Amino acid sequence: MSWLDQVKWTDSLVPVIAQELGTNQVLMFAFMNREALQLTVQTGHAVYWSRSRGKLWHKGEESGHLQKVHDLRLDCDADVILMTVEQIGGIACHTGRHDCFFQKLENGEWKIDQPVIKNPEEIYKHE
Repeated sequence: MSWLDQVKWTDSLVPVIAQELGTNQVLMFAFMNREALQLTVQTGHAVYWSRSRGKLWHKGEESGHLQKVHDLRLDCDADVILMTVEQIGGIACHTGRHDCFFQKLENGEWKIDQPVIKNPEEIYKHE
C-alpha cells in the first residue's frame, strides 16, 4: 500500500491545516485531493484542491505568496493533514492578511483583529 493509500479520503478529499514554521500559527485550512497531495510532495510547495473552482490551486500562483512545505503529518485517524510551511511574503489569506483566522468572537460579535497587510486589489489580477 502506498503512502497516498494510507490517507482516509472523504469524497476524494482530505482536510489540510497549514501551520507556520517557527510560530506554529495556523495560517489557513483547505482541502487536497490525491493529485494535490502528490504535487505538494513532488514540488515542495503547497497545492490544494479548490472546491469552489473545481480545480487544483497552486498556493501563490497569482499572488506570489507561496507556501514552502517543511513537514507533512497525518493525524491518528489518517483523515487530516497538518502541514508546516514557510509563508513566502507573509500573507496567507486572499484578503491580504497574514492568516485566514482574523475574525474573533467577542461579546456575541465577530470582530476583525488583524490589519490588511496588502490590499487584495494590488495582489490579484482581476479580469
